[in-house]
Amino acid sequence: MKIMSKMAVYSLVAISVVSCAKKQQEFVDPLLTNRDTTIIPSEDFFHYANGGWFKKHPIPSSEKSNGIFRMIQDTINNQIKNICIKSAEAEAPKGSLKQKIGDFYASGMDSIAIDKAGISPLKNEIAKIDAVNDFAGLLQAIGHLHTIEASPAFGFYVGQDDKISSKNALFLTQGGLGLGQRDYYFENDENTKKIREAYPKHMAKMFELTGMPQQKALSSATLIMKMETELASHSRKLEALRDPIQNYHKMSLAALNALTPSIDWKVMFSNLNIKQADSVIVGQPEFFKALDGTLKKYSIEDWKTYLKWDLYNTYASYLDKKIEEQNFYFFSTVMNGIKEQKPRWKRIVEETDSALGELIGQVYVKEYLPEGTKEKLLEIGNTIRDVYAVRIKKLDWMSEATKVMALNKLSKIVMKVGYPDKWKDMSSVTIDKTSYCKNVMAVHIWEYQYMIAKYGKPVDRTEWGMYPQTYNAYYNPSNNEICVPACNIIVPGFEGRMPDDAILYGIIGGSTFGHEITHGFDDQGSQYDDKGNLNNWWTKEDYAKFKAKTALIVKQFNQYKIGDKNINGEATQGENIADLGGVVMGYEAFKKTKQFKTKEIIGGLTPEKRYFLAYGYAWMVQATKESLLQQVMSDVHSPAQFRINGPLANIPEFYKAFSIKPGSPMYQPDSLRVSIW
Repeated sequence: MKIMSKMAVYSLVAISVVSCAKKQQEFVDPLLTNRDTTIIPSEDFFHYANGGWFKKHPIPSSEKSNGIFRMIQDTINNQIKNICIKSAEAEAPKGSLKQKIGDFYASGMDSIAIDKAGISPLKNEIAKIDAVNDFAGLLQAIGHLHTIEASPAFGFYVGQDDKISSKNALFLTQGGLGLGQRDYYFENDENTKKIREAYPKHMAKMFELTGMPQQKALSSATLIMKMETELASHSRKLEALRDPIQNYHKMSLAALNALTPSIDWKVMFSNLNIKQADSVIVGQPEFFKALDGTLKKYSIEDWKTYLKWDLYNTYASYLDKKIEEQNFYFFSTVMNGIKEQKPRWKRIVEETDSALGELIGQVYVKEYLPEGTKEKLLEIGNTIRDVYAVRIKKLDWMSEATKVMALNKLSKIVMKVGYPDKWKDMSSVTIDKTSYCKNVMAVHIWEYQYMIAKYGKPVDRTEWGMYPQTYNAYYNPSNNEICVPACNIIVPGFEGRMPDDAILYGIIGGSTFGHEITHGFDDQGSQYDDKGNLNNWWTKEDYAKFKAKTALIVKQFNQYKIGDKNINGEATQGENIADLGGVVMGYEAFKKTKQFKTKEIIGGLTPEKRYFLAYGYAWMVQATKESLLQQVMSDVHSPAQFRINGPLANIPEFYKAFSIKPGSPMYQPDSLRVSIW
């Protein structure tokens, strides 16, 4: 990040009380300095709350965005860098936590060895593809590539059965697209066409860099584009993937074989290292029916070319400089508008954390986590849950019978905060300094084996899906749980001081706990019961009222635009519902604090203004035009601007605090304001 010299001002500290003996630094209130007071709040609250910071901190050329997430991630990266360097310098025993962290990091930093190796770390995998000479061999190769976390032809995973949440099941989903989302192959706006035209050129260049003659590389790229476009034509749109019932089709192997007669799924699951498969949940049956024909339509040689591309595309970031730079050019520059790569140490730190975050997390908790983190997070989370219960009881659109079910589900939400009580066992992973790519592959193989080992076993509801050093959070409907990692306790700009309650409840309460709890009651989560099963707990009348309310938020967000492209209100509705519920619940919890009750003025701001500015701070993110357009195409989250302006446009208390009047851009008439929870 190019503002590292200002880290003293924007450093992140945990919410902990500093000893009075320490010299207090002069406090600069970020809620005041972040603002752009040349903008009227009723015109654009996002830029009013954050525009001052944006002017001082343009997006670095090595990033697709800048803001609160980048500040926090830079601090976490520096902490992880210290862990990596100390581990690399230590005389750690082979197989130990520090040896694995240190050697993984060292192998990634050894660019000379990586360049010398070229694509040789993949030679065994390439040889397996080259050896394919019949259809059975093709299916074996497809299955094998999934075991090293490539993703040819379709998607596959082991996870909780949506209707029997205590059991792990096999899942098959649409997939096999190098561009990820099907709309990239068909939409005709200027940006999408630019990406679609650049993609075959990128593939051809990558093939050349692996040693393929130029003409063969060009024809191979054309072929793969044709094959992927055909797969995309049978894939569902992003919004159609949101309905858990419509994407749940449990089948016996016999039924699946009848759907795809060219594929013997008993053999395929054996190729995927799954033994004794009895049934499978197919997300999109029409995709697999079409895939069966596509597999036969193209020659074995065509599919071998496709599989090689899938392999190269999966591991390009870990190969020699020319391949890595070409991969960066397409996926980062063309698709996200990032002009240059991050410093190598930062890239390798982030990859080490991604691969060995379970190990790094153990060190992070001991060395960087302030005492009392779990307790503080639980305190805020339980306060949000309490006000949520009060809100549900007062709903005027929900019957008493459904309220009882909703309150029961709310009370059963499990809060995983801080860090896990037990860590995953990565002792079987072998890491050394000889090959960065092979280290990445070793971790991928471990992750795959860890996943498939769950099949046939009861669900472990204590398992975490994030690391304590991951600045994010999630709601898992199948477990009816939220997970808020430890680093969510830190707030940018507060050096050695407790943030006031407006900030605590605007950021940690509203945009984190309130947001994640609301996911249990959004368009998807509302279909799961208190035990995490897809099970309708609503009365018919209440669910119709709920759907009418969610339709309003879809309509609201459909009207927002990035350039000439509208936000997909249907695809983003779950996150939009969660944002609205989060900011409402955070405000309700804030109303119970002394700061709110005494109308305490801080920095010249009323409690109400501080709360909504704090919520704006939670999504203080500016991004490149390219990355925003990619987000609209492929992400279920709305761009940050609308995660602030959208929810706040529905809240009467916000209107009062900032004098939002009819006719202003932030104003919505009563008939269009969305109020769900």
